[in-house]
Amino acid sequence: MSEYTLIHLKELEAESIYVIRETFAQFNKPAILFSGGKDSIVLTHLAKKAFWPAKIPFPLVHVDTGHNFPETIEFRDKLVEDFGVDLIVGSVQQSIDEGKVSEEVGFNATRNRLQITTLLDTIEANQFDACMGGARRDEEKARAKERFFSHRDEFGQWDPKNQRPELWNLFNGLKHFGENFRVFPISNWTEMDIWQYILLKNIELPQLYFSHKRKCFVRNGTILSQSDYQELRPYEEVKEMQIRFRTMGDITITGAVESNADSLEKIIGEVAAARNTERGGRADDQRSETAMEDRKKRRIFLE
Repeated sequence: MSEYTLIHLKELEAESIYVIRETFAQFNKPAILFSGGKDSIVLTHLAKKAFWPAKIPFPLVHVDTGHNFPETIEFRDKLVEDFGVDLIVGSVQQSIDEGKVSEEVGFNATRNRLQITTLLDTIEANQFDACMGGARRDEEKARAKERFFSHRDEFGQWDPKNQRPELWNLFNGLKHFGENFRVFPISNWTEMDIWQYILLKNIELPQLYFSHKRKCFVRNGTILSQSDYQELRPYEEVKEMQIRFRTMGDITITGAVESNADSLEKIIGEVAAARNTERGGRADDQRSETAMEDRKKRRIFLE
């Protein structure tokens, strides 16, 4: 009798594809929240595989803060063209111009919190009832509390004490009018799993993830890229550094690491030796010990 076994990456892939297909089966208008980072890129590739040879039957949704890395936007547009998938862009700048949100001021100003209004407006305008994201449980303790199907009330809020059981991978997508769900198909993946899968499938990524030279400065122990959106303190010095990014977000909050890893194999070796999480360099996560959970309760959850 022959044995049939799956390597762990194939098992994770099969689980994620099952969740993606289950989402499409249970909801009327699902979408993928696409940040341009490695996790949402892998999620998009999984969605493509889930419905091959048909095209992905739902759009990508990108909340454009206006403070993105230019490389992220270029990669997003190329992926959309290559995959033949629809793209819906919500603009934080438009929300600011319409007076719905106010720009933060000061040295640590960021548009991360402002995404809430733009995201909810985009969901409401397009009547999305399930938005799939690339969040993983190993990233941060607030994300470890998430289920695959994560309920949001009519105000877009997440209640960690009101999570539905998912025994035997049976998902309950029932909801009242106006409510919606966030769905996280790659919840059980780790950062190492993501990188190994990218290597296995030869998935293209933005060059920001690979070692390169960039003008940076250090703030509160975090290496940040110089940009027109930040105000430097008098003692902060801009210098050229050899860096790469482990995670992808706004240019104002995404911390880099000094690195010479210019290939997937070297990145995997670097991740294996790392002793801090990939989100350890995100300035927005350092505002308080419960920064991410506070944002989620305030209806901010894109990745």
